Amino acid sequence: MRYRLLGPTGLRVSQLFLGTMTFGENWGWGAPPEECRKIFDAYAEAGGNVIDTAINYTDGASERIVGDLVRDDRDHFVLSTKYTLTTDPADPNASGNHRKNLTRSLELSLRRLGTDHIDLYWVHIWDPRTPLEETMRALDDAVRAGKVLYVGLSDAPAWVVARANVLADWRGWTSFAAIQVPYNLVRRDAERELLPMAEATGLSTAVWSPLADGVLSGKFTRGGNPRGTRVAADTISERDLAIARTVQDVADEYGATPAQVAIAWTMARHRGVHPIVGARRADQVADNLGAVDVHLDAATLDRLDKVSAISLGFPSEFIAATASFVYGPVGEQVENRTNAR
Repeated sequence: MRYRLLGPTGLRVSQLFLGTMTFGENWGWGAPPEECRKIFDAYAEAGGNVIDTAINYTDGASERIVGDLVRDDRDHFVLSTKYTLTTDPADPNASGNHRKNLTRSLELSLRRLGTDHIDLYWVHIWDPRTPLEETMRALDDAVRAGKVLYVGLSDAPAWVVARANVLADWRGWTSFAAIQVPYNLVRRDAERELLPMAEATGLSTAVWSPLADGVLSGKFTRGGNPRGTRVAADTISERDLAIARTVQDVADEYGATPAQVAIAWTMARHRGVHPIVGARRADQVADNLGAVDVHLDAATLDRLDKVSAISLGFPSEFIAATASFVYGPVGEQVENRTNAR
């Protein structure tokens, strides 16, 4: 496992993050504590140091289990949790990104995790009813109080992230260091706005569902209707099956597993991407961790890109199509900056 800096900060984070939405059996399909220990140990032994949970995962069991797992070596790990989602459906203030919910959620997470600070605190999803100024100021207050070290934003439009960070920069508040988005060969819409924004502004990107809810795990390329998946075989589109079959072919050629190829692709496409790996069994996580040793060559990346290509839509395609009209023939002789798209 190698390490990268988290966005514009000096925090060292591992290539792969460990997702713990499966920690706890409260939702009927997660892992029991003893299996969570095996998953955690496999990840830690491989050099992983970012443990990602959330206040609502398995009704709080995930945070409690994670707290137990990191207790003996708390400072070694980058502890990451999220707030926004409701903790009391009957209380209108028990959800959202406003100061009251942030304060109560943070205190609850600290108690469950058995720690006095969160290393990376995420806004779980954009709440359009709460002013960005309120959220950013409340997060900054938590940082100044020493209860949070770094902050990130999950599941939000690119313009929201950019505006929030401009506000923070103007006012001397703590800005977002990273975003979380779904990203995989089946679902590449983050390439339209979110990934370009993150790259242009130097943010890290934690990507959830790198295996597309198991579609890219190899379970659907071996025939049958496998159990233990979030999607049924007869609901997968022909496009997605074609992508899964190509991933399987590449895996066979590389002597790897489909899951490893799918995860490796996300990291090869964008340097700032950190896949969040999670599972219900230790052997599944051990397999996922092998992705760091899979290095896809340019021809293979092009092959995977073509089978999974999406339309970037307006304005990206319009800007590219009108380049010769805008700049003239001499425009092709002008070199881009190294970080330009």
